Amino acid sequence: MINMLEATKILVARLSDDDLVVGGLGNPKFNLFQAKDRPRNLYLWNAMGMASSVGLGLAMARPENRVVVLQGDGSLLMNLGSLATEAWRAPRNLIHICWDNRMYELTGKQPTASAGTADLARIAEGAGFEKVARAETLPAFEASLERALAEDGPWFIHALVDDQRAAREYPPKSPTFIKHRFMSDLGAEI
Repeated sequence: MINMLEATKILVARLSDDDLVVGGLGNPKFNLFQAKDRPRNLYLWNAMGMASSVGLGLAMARPENRVVVLQGDGSLLMNLGSLATEAWRAPRNLIHICWDNRMYELTGKQPTASAGTADLARIAEGAGFEKVARAETLPAFEASLERALAEDGPWFIHALVDDQRAAREYPPKSPTFIKHRFMSDLGAEI
């Protein structure tokens, strides 16, 4: 199994200054902040399921920037239709990473559908993603990430992660501050 924080550190070490990252609700956001806080990280609070939709919108609006979406399995399952829209719109600059620990960890570790019969990589393929990788080890994740960073997308990487967590570090809790910092760094009007 993959440790999500280790994998997130590997990801952020390979990002360019122009890359945009959407950190979905919960551990994806916490680990992104702990790995490397930067103005081009958009941390979502109270938006379960929306990281994929926000990431798709950014990828379409900013084709000159690579957009990486970090989302947990529970969050993705809340907005599963977003996979079909991502695949249909097919922005070449989109990498969607789903960290799958097979549970809703923050609310009590209740199992998600991926703990049972749902295979999120196969669902992404069925939605129309042509570039899908499934990683169960850190070396497999690194190899998938290297391909996704080197090739046009959209990419979907299904990473099976363990449930080991370091002490959490939290990004700013003000959505307004996060939005303004993000937009200002992009040179967008606020």
